[in-house]
Amino acid sequence: MSDRKVPIAAVLGAPVAHSRSPKLFRHWLNQYGIEGHYVPLHVEQADLPQVLQALPAMGFVGCNVTIPHKEKVLELADVITDRAALIGAANTVTFRDGKVFADNTDGHGFVANLRQGAPGWEPKSGAAAVLGAGGAARAVIHSLLELGVLNIRLANRSRPRAEALRNEFGPKITVYDWVKASDMFEGAATVVNTTSLGMEGKAPFKVPLDTLEPTAVVGDLVYTPLKTDFLQVAEGLGCQVVDGLGMLLHQAVPGFERWFGVEPAVEAATRDAVLS
Repeated sequence: MSDRKVPIAAVLGAPVAHSRSPKLFRHWLNQYGIEGHYVPLHVEQADLPQVLQALPAMGFVGCNVTIPHKEKVLELADVITDRAALIGAANTVTFRDGKVFADNTDGHGFVANLRQGAPGWEPKSGAAAVLGAGGAARAVIHSLLELGVLNIRLANRSRPRAEALRNEFGPKITVYDWVKASDMFEGAATVVNTTSLGMEGKAPFKVPLDTLEPTAVVGDLVYTPLKTDFLQVAEGLGCQVVDGLGMLLHQAVPGFERWFGVEPAVEAATRDAVLS
């Protein structure tokens, strides 16, 4: 008999049955011939501290965390990366040496997705326009600033939330009223929707897009439907568009590598496996 341990990872959320991560990780585990497991765990907020404490003893090497745990996990982690602290949320947890390490890989996923979907994308070539001021917007803004974008135009349905981000991230953020959000697009090289508008079951996206530059790269973090009305209109205006599924795939790469020891590739077959 061998005392070799089979690595196990999970995604924690409430709800979590809708998560596509188990399909993604199973595809990669099969692709690379890795003996390991990745499972969805429905964990209520009140139970999160006990679950995080118990998972390492059960053989878990790490976990992804999704709604509603992304902020709470920062209070429970022993070590927090600078980007997770600045974004105010974590989505990737690693158990190592008896400690809980919390990180945020959403920004990595956002950038890798745009670079793959729009290979000629030059983030420094102009201003960026960001719609929304939630956790995803924080990760996007942090990444754009790291890439050297000099001005980020930001609009949110609740202006105080946008102003709070400007106060945190500094003077490179310019806040626009939501009713004037279309003014942000003129001259913008990168345009990103981080809101849930246009998602299946959510309110439609109604911000006028006629001022979009045909040279802009336009991304939507929504991936149900895969090509939102927002992306369809932008594509019709000549823009390069990138759907939100790739961000989900790319943000998972660092966690898989840390937990299973292989850096997985995001390919057409990866997308097909998750969409199947």
